[in-house]
Amino acid sequence: MDIRVLRYFLAVTREESISGAAESLHMTQPTLSRQLMDLEEEIGKKLLIRGNRRITLTEEGMLLRKRAAEIIDLVDKTEAELTAPDEIVSGDIYIGGGETDAMRQIARIATDLQKSCPNIRYHLFSGNADDVTERLDKGLLDFGILIEPADMKKYDYIRMPATDTWGLLMPKSCPLAAHDFIRPEDIWDLPIITSRQTAISNEFSGWLKKDFDKLNITATYNLVYNASLMVEEGMGCALCLDKLVNTSENSRLCFRPLKPKMEARLDIVWKKYQVFSGAADRFLKRVQEAFQHS
Repeated sequence: MDIRVLRYFLAVTREESISGAAESLHMTQPTLSRQLMDLEEEIGKKLLIRGNRRITLTEEGMLLRKRAAEIIDLVDKTEAELTAPDEIVSGDIYIGGGETDAMRQIARIATDLQKSCPNIRYHLFSGNADDVTERLDKGLLDFGILIEPADMKKYDYIRMPATDTWGLLMPKSCPLAAHDFIRPEDIWDLPIITSRQTAISNEFSGWLKKDFDKLNITATYNLVYNASLMVEEGMGCALCLDKLVNTSENSRLCFRPLKPKMEARLDIVWKKYQVFSGAADRFLKRVQEAFQHS
């Protein structure tokens, strides 16, 4: 598949029309239509459903849209790395991670590095460990911030000098809000909203003293902000990390840590045998200096 044609295909999916895409690409509509038909013929699958008002995607088209976006991102990232001037440290650094207050440490390092290397740009991706490792494996991220437990076999890593505390996010009107800590038996029958991260259930089963799947799980999340809205609306209480949701005096929510205490360590990871751009290499050296000093 030609990269140029994949860009054409993505333009059509974005504009939802051949005419709109042709205009944005500065090419004629018949030429664009022919390129797309050739793409469908090459793949051997119908990708587009051409309606009177708009174009929609077949299942194969939706899959190609996802993969094409990843391919284009990787091509653009590689071209930027290869064409960066040798005499100036510049370029793009791609960092993915879950929601954690420890990202402040990464932000401080990036801000400090920017003083001496102002031509570096940072691109952040938010997601759980499964989302981040998928993008790391495809080369779409340079670094990932993973909350333990995590499968580290494919990665080199540095443990960050920080821990996050697990607890329960709940409305202030909840009876458990009167407690200083949340014990396992407090949530056995409680409606629970929990992270979708695959490793979390094993970690919590030991703390719960029972199978995690036996909980009354009413919803799952991968980013906690939307989960906090469900907590506010009475869907349940959320197992999550501290310092991610507003629980100030003006908030309707509060956070109580678990007892026995459950803490999560964090690692900054990258693919084994990774060849870094000059910008990413400089950033990693700053990370090593900062965390070894800590």
